[in-house]
Amino acid sequence: MVVPELRPWRAARPHVTRVARAVRPRLERAAQSVKPQVTRLNQAVKPQVTRLTEAVSPKVARLVASVSPQVAKLPRPNRTWQFTAVAATAGMALAAGVVTAAGPWDSSGQRTAERDYAAAQERSGGVDHGRNSDTSAKAPRPAPSAASVLVGLGGAASTVKSAPTGTALADVLTPLLGNAALGTRHTATVVDVSTGKRLYGVGAEDALTPASTTKIATAVAALSALGADHRLTTRAALEPDTKELVLVGGGDPTLTAHQDAEGWASLRTLADSTAVALKKRGMREVTLSYDTTLYSGAELHSIGVNENLAPVSALSADEGRTDDSSSGPVLRVTDPAADAAKKFAGFLQEQGIKTTSPGPSKATGRADTLATVSSPPLSDLVERMLTNSDNDIAEALARQTAVATGKRADFDGGAAAIDAQLTKLQLPVKGAAFNDGSGLDRDDRLTADLLTALLVKAGDPTHPELRPVLTGLPIAGFTGTLTTRYTDATGAAGVVRAKTGTLTGVNTLAGTVVDKDGQLLAFAFLASNTTNALEAQAALDHTATALAACGCS
Repeated sequence: MVVPELRPWRAARPHVTRVARAVRPRLERAAQSVKPQVTRLNQAVKPQVTRLTEAVSPKVARLVASVSPQVAKLPRPNRTWQFTAVAATAGMALAAGVVTAAGPWDSSGQRTAERDYAAAQERSGGVDHGRNSDTSAKAPRPAPSAASVLVGLGGAASTVKSAPTGTALADVLTPLLGNAALGTRHTATVVDVSTGKRLYGVGAEDALTPASTTKIATAVAALSALGADHRLTTRAALEPDTKELVLVGGGDPTLTAHQDAEGWASLRTLADSTAVALKKRGMREVTLSYDTTLYSGAELHSIGVNENLAPVSALSADEGRTDDSSSGPVLRVTDPAADAAKKFAGFLQEQGIKTTSPGPSKATGRADTLATVSSPPLSDLVERMLTNSDNDIAEALARQTAVATGKRADFDGGAAAIDAQLTKLQLPVKGAAFNDGSGLDRDDRLTADLLTALLVKAGDPTHPELRPVLTGLPIAGFTGTLTTRYTDATGAAGVVRAKTGTLTGVNTLAGTVVDKDGQLLAFAFLASNTTNALEAQAALDHTATALAACGCS
């Protein structure tokens, strides 16, 4: 028998175990570091405690003797107060010991170490709270890091170390990048996010096939063109003086027909609202059509029919998936728009509205909108795309960027719109070549320099709309495409956040890491002509892990 309330614990247990293994050495080192202080504290206060005891003993004895007769006459209470008093006394003693051992303290009552660290660390960030490997709109939104409350009280001195040096990084990274598993060509860049300064580079300006790290560029372009709060709307419109009902696609790749929409736009909800509006007009039978004219050109990607991507349409439900999955490769329907319209007709039928077999059409400007459903904010779509490496969302966002910037909403127009938006942001696009939004096209080209520049731009305080690019990156050992990677006790789990990229003979990794000295670094590693995908992934992961462990300042 399955006990539902235990499922979250079973899912979390491996992660908790890894975290425990990762922090145990640090806790042991911390204990060893304060042990001498606690010992000295004990030795220092022991004489004072002894003198205090000797001084108060006679007074306590006289007090006990004077009250004993009165106490003897009282009813015997339970002994809870005695245990409480002892526990309180022990707790105060323990607190005093810990506080003293944790010092030093300054005159304001603030620990100097905390003051110095807080003065040097003023970063924004966030945590992805997606359930399992998915980023769901039903799950909590990524929470921005709280502003520092340990503001430095006087003095500008800081004990936090500076960014790593190029020479030190080269000593650590160059041997790892020379691993034969990374093929015959590889490039790499490491950048200090706070300054944008390149700290390490090998072929940083050489353009290689980026695979799915292309989605970082797509995310930045879409957010900059549309804004993080933009929503994609699907509507049902009734043509005047007719009984034609048109289901108009708004290009929402997260529209769902599932019973539980989990916070995404629901095709069932749209049908229910439409049925209510039709009944108010006395209509219980309509001619159903669907409109996909928001997008142009071919729907099928150059790779052809593929389980990683459905035909790109302005109208689809659940990405045209033929099962209940929400991410990963799976067989897709050949016509997502017709599939969505058929499901919509079924939901109307359940509400007492009869329809004809749906066919393609175009809503006129005179059509009366009866009902709408909208996606969550674009920021949510970007996070889901990056976390799960969702190709369907990526291609939709490329076309939405084209629509927003006045370009033709097809594969070429989406690629051109991405390039134009990155140029507008003054990013180093020299050598870059875009052919799609997902990175499935092998003719795509990006440089390590551009990938790290995209991540730095996403962390720029003047571009808060781009922050979902960072919060959506998979977390090593925990979410999305990195769930099953970094699972050994290396210390990189939860520290490395990166977008993966994999095609036959191509392996890439680009993201952020907080190194041993507390510096936030952006990195990009691209490898071509690899012969074993698993070995190449392991080599990239080892390199990112070494960067996380690097005290290279």
